[in-house]
Amino acid sequence: MAELDQHEGEQQEKKIEETRQRFKNEFLQDSTDKYDSRDLERLEKDDAVVDNYLTWRLNVVDDALKMIDESFQWRKEFGVNDITESTIPKWMFETGAVYLHGYDKEGNKLFWFKVKLHVKDAKTIMDKKKYVAFWLERYANKEPGMPLTVVFDLAESGLSNIDMDFVKYIINCFKIYYPKFLSKMIIVDMPWIMNAAWKIVKSWLGPEAISKLRFTTRNEVQTFIGPEYLPPHMGGTDPFKYSYPPLPDDDFQTPICDNGPIVSEDDTESKEGEMESKDTLESSFNSEVAVKPKKVNFLEDSLRAEDNDKGDTSARTKGARKPLTTFKGPLLDVSPAEELSFGSGEAEKKCLIILSNVTKNQVAFKVRTTAPEKYRVKPSSSCCEPGASVDIVVSLHGGSQASPQDRFLVMAAEMDNVGPQELAQFWKEVPKTKVMEHRLRCHVLESVKSTVNSLKESPVETGSSGQQELNTALMRMMASHMRLEQKLNTCLWVQKVLIVLVLVLVVLNLLGLYLMMGTAQRPS
Repeated sequence: MAELDQHEGEQQEKKIEETRQRFKNEFLQDSTDKYDSRDLERLEKDDAVVDNYLTWRLNVVDDALKMIDESFQWRKEFGVNDITESTIPKWMFETGAVYLHGYDKEGNKLFWFKVKLHVKDAKTIMDKKKYVAFWLERYANKEPGMPLTVVFDLAESGLSNIDMDFVKYIINCFKIYYPKFLSKMIIVDMPWIMNAAWKIVKSWLGPEAISKLRFTTRNEVQTFIGPEYLPPHMGGTDPFKYSYPPLPDDDFQTPICDNGPIVSEDDTESKEGEMESKDTLESSFNSEVAVKPKKVNFLEDSLRAEDNDKGDTSARTKGARKPLTTFKGPLLDVSPAEELSFGSGEAEKKCLIILSNVTKNQVAFKVRTTAPEKYRVKPSSSCCEPGASVDIVVSLHGGSQASPQDRFLVMAAEMDNVGPQELAQFWKEVPKTKVMEHRLRCHVLESVKSTVNSLKESPVETGSSGQQELNTALMRMMASHMRLEQKLNTCLWVQKVLIVLVLVLVVLNLLGLYLMMGTAQRPS
């Protein structure tokens, strides 16, 4: 398997180099004025840029070259590299028609379009297109290569809100300008009168993107997005309300998805964190106010982790659940192989990830999670020497509870003589094809005691779902009692056997003593 992956990696590297060379020969011979020099530099130095176009076009070099040409011309025409918040009219930010906020169930960032707030206007269409480019470019720079889920919220919208030219532009952003960026496109509550318009839109998507289209109602949208990131009019509980300034979700962090990217979180225990009491932490996590993910600085985190770990490894790993299985990777062996197990008890809130370097070179690693507000990962980013191992402690923060939806990602790449101060830059420059990724899911341990307590504290539902939950809890309790009864019966049986053995030994001893006395009393 490793040899096959290596062969595929070599083949992809050849494709990338072929694409670069052909682009130079076929598109840059006459003039380079139609492209931004900064984009050409990225194409030359960053393998991931070329790989994105190739992958999106199924590794057909001719198709990838056409995409690069069209995309780079668009970038120069719109001045994408120079778009900033100050170059966009302020009123566009104030409308809240487009913004990034929250994640879907696979951990992809949500890119919201409030269709009812859009009004077709030829005078402002160029500014609106630049506004969309601003959000996409901003996100691409913060989290390169991480996919987005686009949500078209059509609640209270009508034909007057549909601008087909603008919609086609949005489609092209993901079809051509930002390849591999689109995870899904969710259209919520589309009025029947717009069916004809969206049939046209589907024809623009193309085969690589049409499979990512999802039409849903406000009642069905929770199939893709959890209630914590849905507004109340979609049946969600997200208290978020768009306002400007500042820009929403300024701390960009992309979480994991089942086959894709994730985000990082480190145990950044500041002085303020040390002063917080347990009650304060629990109340903050149990409140109705959404907790905003912290901005992560890998450089500072890794330096802090390295300083703290030098004499504190045993204390840090004390009480952490030890892994029992191991994943054999090309760069690192990762233990556990598949899942981290957490429970509600204090002794069940800390797990250990052990990384073992199986190469002859130094390996950089970082660990990311879909729920940075819940977990502390220490260290989250550092390096491992050849043949050495690193213990990483993952602990639940405050009163947080683990969820099966939570995911972790271990990323690793070989490095040559790179110091901790250069790790952040290393991760920006390392080609994606050189990075090993291994995903871990969370397993929530069942607790009979917690189930009983929850039944005592909360009223029993009268509906079928409540009855089903009660039956399930009772079945678990009965199964537990049966296991205890079996163990008790086994103990009683062992106890009876031991008593019989003791009696046999006593009888044998008495018999031996009697025989010895009889032999001594006989006349010689």
